[in-house]
Amino acid sequence: MLVYPSSIDLSSRTLRYLSARLHARRREIGTRRRRLPAGRQALPALAHLRCGDTYAQLAAGFRIGIATVHRYIREAIDLLAALAPALTQAMKTIRTKAFVILDGTLLPIDRLAADTPYYSGKHKSHGMNVQVLTDPFGRLLWASPALPGSVHDLTAARAHGIIDALAAAELKCWADKAYQGAGHPVRVPFRGRRLKRWKHRHNSSHTKIRCLVEQAMAVLKSWRLLRKLRCSTHRITAIVQAILILHHASA
Repeated sequence: MLVYPSSIDLSSRTLRYLSARLHARRREIGTRRRRLPAGRQALPALAHLRCGDTYAQLAAGFRIGIATVHRYIREAIDLLAALAPALTQAMKTIRTKAFVILDGTLLPIDRLAADTPYYSGKHKSHGMNVQVLTDPFGRLLWASPALPGSVHDLTAARAHGIIDALAAAELKCWADKAYQGAGHPVRVPFRGRRLKRWKHRHNSSHTKIRCLVEQAMAVLKSWRLLRKLRCSTHRITAIVQAILILHHASA
């Protein structure tokens, strides 16, 4: 009997979705009987992502080995990450929107001071840079692969092909001052201290639109694992993509 006191609702849409995916995967590869059924394997994976529970906590709660917990969670994350759309695929949905909002966020990681590629001078901390696109209501549409925190937002957006994709789709995009110089599709506020009144009004209206992206950031940070990542930096992209799929499944 499992004794793990998870706060995750067993009847939630997210849990049912992941359970179904894991069950289908087991049938596809013809796996043998495991310590936990597919439905129960989904629970520690969600507890890890949603609550940030460690492998040791999950192993004790589910009365299985730490290596087994690690294998179960890695399998679930990789399965979900494989379903995440690339930007070219996501653009089919993005093109149907009146406009989109672009912003970047820093996911904190447990790096040392010597790990300069991951240090963000803007945030004064180590992390991974993830670019996010939302619809006009602040709903999360797409999240990019993770890059080292030292990468500037505009550089990251160009590296992921976001600017080119928006230009090709002739889609308007609102962003903050970090994207100054991105080009025609990306609208940014005016910079400077002594601005004319009409520029101040423009910046005020721009801020009211762009601030809706904070809803998407709040959605990402509601998955507590993203508040302090202690895994390999090579695994962070898969984690973000898995969370994106689970978010859309529960919408």
